[in-house]
Amino acid sequence: MTLFKSDDQQRGLAKIRWPLRLTWAGMWAESLVQALWPLLAITLLVLAALMLGLQDTVAFEVFYGAAAAVLLAVLGALVYAFCNFRLPRRAEALSRLDASLPGRPIQALMDDQAIGASDPASMAVWQAHQKRMADRAATAQAVPANLRVSNRDPFALRYVALLFFAVALIFGSILRVGSVAGMAPGAGGLASGPVWEGWAEPPRYTGRPTLYLADLDEGALSLPSGTLITLRLYGEVGALNVSETVSGQTVAEDAEPSLVLDFKVNQSGEIAVDGPGGRTWAVTMLPDAAPEVELAGEPEVEALGEVRLPFAARDDYGVEAGEARITLDLVSVDRRYGLVIDPDERPELVVPLPMPISGNRTEFEENLIDDFSKHPWANLPVKISLSVLDASEQQFTTPPSEMILPGRRFFDPLAAAVIEQRRDLLWSKANAARLVQMLKAVSYRPQDVFRSDTSALRLRRQIERLEIRASYGLTDEVQTEIADDLWDLAIELEEGVLADALERMRRAQERLTEAMKNGASNEEIAELMDELRRATEEYMQQLQRQQAQEGDQQQQGEQGETMQMTQDDLQRMMDRIQELMEQGRMAEAEQALRELQEMMENMRVTQGQPGQGGQSPGEQAMEGLADTLREQQELSDQAFRDLQEQFNPNGQQGQQGQQQGQNQQGQQGQGDQSGQEGQQGQQQGQNNGQSQPGQGQGSIADRQQALRDELSRQEGRLPGQGSPEGDAARDALDRAGRAMDGAEEALRQNDLAEAIDNQAQAMEALREGMRALGDAMAQEQQQQPGQGNSDGNQQAEGRDPLGRNQSSNGGESTEGDLALDDDAYGRARELLDEIRRRSGEAERPEVERDYLNRLLDRF
Repeated sequence: MTLFKSDDQQRGLAKIRWPLRLTWAGMWAESLVQALWPLLAITLLVLAALMLGLQDTVAFEVFYGAAAAVLLAVLGALVYAFCNFRLPRRAEALSRLDASLPGRPIQALMDDQAIGASDPASMAVWQAHQKRMADRAATAQAVPANLRVSNRDPFALRYVALLFFAVALIFGSILRVGSVAGMAPGAGGLASGPVWEGWAEPPRYTGRPTLYLADLDEGALSLPSGTLITLRLYGEVGALNVSETVSGQTVAEDAEPSLVLDFKVNQSGEIAVDGPGGRTWAVTMLPDAAPEVELAGEPEVEALGEVRLPFAARDDYGVEAGEARITLDLVSVDRRYGLVIDPDERPELVVPLPMPISGNRTEFEENLIDDFSKHPWANLPVKISLSVLDASEQQFTTPPSEMILPGRRFFDPLAAAVIEQRRDLLWSKANAARLVQMLKAVSYRPQDVFRSDTSALRLRRQIERLEIRASYGLTDEVQTEIADDLWDLAIELEEGVLADALERMRRAQERLTEAMKNGASNEEIAELMDELRRATEEYMQQLQRQQAQEGDQQQQGEQGETMQMTQDDLQRMMDRIQELMEQGRMAEAEQALRELQEMMENMRVTQGQPGQGGQSPGEQAMEGLADTLREQQELSDQAFRDLQEQFNPNGQQGQQGQQQGQNQQGQQGQGDQSGQEGQQGQQQGQNNGQSQPGQGQGSIADRQQALRDELSRQEGRLPGQGSPEGDAARDALDRAGRAMDGAEEALRQNDLAEAIDNQAQAMEALREGMRALGDAMAQEQQQQPGQGNSDGNQQAEGRDPLGRNQSSNGGESTEGDLALDDDAYGRARELLDEIRRRSGEAERPEVERDYLNRLLDRF
C-alpha cells in the first residue's frame, strides 16, 4: 500500500482535510478530559470555597490543614493524568474518520492496483472504483468526540464540583479569593482589594432593601429602627477598628477585637470603620410609630343578638393583629335578685379583631362581628377596650369604653324567665338552690304555661339535676351543661316547635305583641316582622293544600262566608304595622295586628275548577312529613304523660287518658289518612284512659315502629333526586329514622326519659327535612318559569289563593307591582351581612375567608 500516488487519490484525500482535523482535535479533547477531570473538579471546588469566603470563617490551623489536603489531591490528580493521558496520532484520526463511512472509502483511496496494471480494461475498472470511493469520501463528516467519563467517575463528583462553583458564582465574590494572601506564612501586609464588608438589613416588615455598605459613600444615612448592621473584617486582627453609637450599647475597654460585628440601630448616631479604606456614616434613625385603633361608631345589634362593632386602625408599616378585651363593669350592674351575691371569678372575654386578608394594613376600617348572647355577661354592663399590635411588637390599647354587652332578647315571658335563671346560674354557683325554687315556681302548673309537654319535661329534668348538684356541689362542667340545656329550652320556648302553620303564625304575632309591650328596637321589630311574613306565607300554603283536599262542593257551600284579600293588601297591612311600631304608636299597631290576625284566620282559599289535577309529588311528600311530625309529637306527649304517672301514680292518670283521647278525636279529618288517624286517636284515648303506671310502653313502641316504617316509605318516594336540597332532605330524614329507632328501643326497655330525648331529636330532624324539601320545591319552580303548578291550574276565574290574576298558561301575571319581590333587597342585605360576619371569623380556614372576601369585592 502506498500513499498519494495518483491524482484521484490526491483529490479524494484533499476533500477530507477539515473533517480529519476536527476528528483529530476531538480525540485530543477526549484524552485531556479523561485524564484531567479529577484536577478540574478539585480546581472548581477550591475556587468555590474561596469565593464563598470559607477561609475567613475557620481558624488558621483548619485553613492550613485544608490547604495541605488540597495539595495532596492535586498531586494525586496529576499522577492520574500522567498515567491516563495518551497522545492521539493522525493515523488514528484518519482510521476513525474512515470507520464512520460505509465501505471504508479512505482506505480504498490509499490502495494501489495489485495486478492488471498493464491491461487497459483493468485500469479502466480500477479508475472507476477509485472515482466512486473518492465521491463517497467527499461526504465525510467530523466524528464527534466522546467526552463521557461516567465509567471513570461513577459517583459524579465532577457535577458536585460544578454545582458548588455555580453557587459561588451566584452568592460569592471573586474578590474574596485575595484574602488568602493575608493568610500565607510571613505575609507582611493586608490583602489587596476591600479589607472589610458591611450590610444594613432593615426589618422585613418595612419592605426596604438590604444595603451593601462598601458601595455607599460617606455621609448621611437614614435607616429604620431595628435595622441590623453586620460588619466583617478581613486580614490581621486589629488592623481595622469599628466604632458606633447607634446601638446604645457600651463596649468594655478590655474586650478582645472581633472580625465579625452585629448590632441594631436603636437611635441616631454614627458608624465608623477606622483603617485603610474605612468610612464614616451619620445615621438618622427613622422611628417606628406605635399603631393606633379607635371605635368608628356605635355598635349595631341585630334582632337575634349579633353585634357589629366598627373600628378603625392604622400604623406606619401595617397592623399585624388586634383583639378586643371585655370585662364586667361590676359597679354598674343592677345588683338585684340573683345578682346580689358576688359573682364567680371569670376571665375577661378576649375576641380577636378581624384583619384585612388582602390589601394594605397601614390604615383600614373593619367590623367586629360576633354573638355574645350565650355569654354570662350578655345584656349586662361591661367595659371594652381594643388593642392592636404591629410587626415590631409595639402595642396600643384604647381606654375602656362602657357599654351593655349586646345579646339576644327573649319576648316570650317563659323563655325570658328561663334565660334570667340561666344568667343567675352562670353568675354564681351559689345561686343553684335559688334557681331550683324559682324554676319550680315557674313550672308549678305546666299545662298553663308550656305549649308542649316535652318542653315541660326538659325543664323538670334540669330542675332535678340542679337540686341534686345544689346539695352535693356544682362543678364547672355540669354548670356549663345545664346552662346550655336551659339555653336550648329557651330557644324552643321562644321560637316554638309547632308544625302547624297557623300556630306558627299565631306564635309570630304573639312575639310581635310582646316586643311592642317591651319596647323593642327597630332592628328587633324588623326581624320579627320578617318572621311574621314568613309564617303568613306558610299559612297561606297550608290553606291552599287544605282546599285541595276538601273538594269543590264544600267550598261552594262556604264561599259566601269566606273573604279574599290580595297579596298587595296583606303587604300593605304588614308595612303599616311596622311603620306604626317604628313611630312609637304601639296602641294603633297592636290594634292593626289584631285585625290582621282575625282576617287571616277567617280567610279561605278560592277553589278552582274540579277535576283538573291534584297535588304535586313535592306537596304530597310535604304533607306526609307534616303528618309524621304531628304523630311523632303525639307519641312524645304520651311518653311524657307515662313518665309523669311513674312519679304520680295516683294522680291524673285517668284525666290524662281522657284528655289524650279527646285531642286525638279532635284531629280527625286532617291529612291524607284522616279516617285512620281519627280511629287511632279514639283507640289511643281509650287505652291511655285505662292504663296503669309503668304499662303501655309496648303499644307506644309498636306505634313508634309503625311510624318509623311510614317514614321509610315516605323517604323512598321523596322527590328532588340529585339536587343538593333533595339530598339534604334525605340526610335529615335518615337522622330522624335513626332517632326513631333509638326511641323505639328505649320504649321497649321502659326508659322513657331517653325515649323522649330521641323523639325530640327525630322531630328536629323532621323539621330540617321539611325545610330542605321546601327549598327543593322552590328551586324546582324557579327552574320552570311560566309553568303553573297543579294548584295554580285549578284556580277559579284565573285567580290564585291571594286573589292575584293568573296568566293564560296558569302562571302568575308579571304585570303590576306583584312582579317585584318586596323582600328581595332585604334578603340581599341579610346575605351580605352574613358574608361579612363569616369573613371576619379568624377560626375559619384561610381558603374559605379568601373566597368570602372575593364575593364581597364582587358584589
